[in-house]
Amino acid sequence: MDDFEIDEGLVRALVREQHPDLAGLDVREVTGGWDNQLWRLGQELAVRIPRSERAPSLLRKEHRWLPALAPRLPLPVPTPVRRGEPSARFPRPWTIVTWVPGTPADHAPLSHDSAAGTLADFLEALHTEAPPEAPVSPDRGVPLKTFHGTVEKILEEVAASGTPAAELDRVQAVWDDALAAPEWDGPPLWLHGDLHPANVVTTDGTLAGVIDFGDMCKGDPAVDVAAAWVLLPAGSAARFFDTYTRADEAMIRRARGLAAVKSLVLIRIGQAGDQGLPGGKPTWGPAGRAALDRTLAPL
Repeated sequence: MDDFEIDEGLVRALVREQHPDLAGLDVREVTGGWDNQLWRLGQELAVRIPRSERAPSLLRKEHRWLPALAPRLPLPVPTPVRRGEPSARFPRPWTIVTWVPGTPADHAPLSHDSAAGTLADFLEALHTEAPPEAPVSPDRGVPLKTFHGTVEKILEEVAASGTPAAELDRVQAVWDDALAAPEWDGPPLWLHGDLHPANVVTTDGTLAGVIDFGDMCKGDPAVDVAAAWVLLPAGSAARFFDTYTRADEAMIRRARGLAAVKSLVLIRIGQAGDQGLPGGKPTWGPAGRAALDRTLAPL
């Protein structure tokens, strides 16, 4: 998908051809994004253009499920409102969604005490039993043993990058404890699947919205509950668990292990960004470092 140059002219042309009633709105590029490139469309909308091979399937998933889920969520989410079809100008589907105001948390971290309750309320509303036809993921909301080998590889990569062995031993202990915890035995619940600092937005230190539902699926909610460490300010995890009623000891152990792994992934992507490597995000490194410190601290 990198072979296609996605610029303002292309976005304007796509909107004009397929949604001419919106053609008069301003178009402005938004930095960031992973699978999709984002453009503001006026004040209330955004255009998402796929730039990875998997992006079109993620957009279709959001179109199928988010309009039904969004009305019951207590925070703004980018709800699809228009569909863009493949054409001679651009050979992949694209989408127009509602714009969620705020600054991504990898640039403006959560800092307000209210963030724990806000996140807990959001996940309480999202984590409801999913229907049989809801999407499943090979690596989100699944038993932790599914990707144990992947975690070992991540630990090796981080060790090679210079992370102190003593700290990695602590991460290994947290992960081993998560693996030893009982698996989720409840019904598969709706999940965001990829809560990390670049996928939430903040305003004045508060949680203002949740974005990028491309990995939404059903399964074990521990993958989202890991955000208690990955997103919230230091010392806030306990307040989160005071409000989020679904968590038992086993879920907390699984979630903490997943938070440790997510933190390492953020650190690695940040290091790639510092080195100017493809896919690297310099702002993710400090966010991952802070998340790991919170994860390894006492609850």
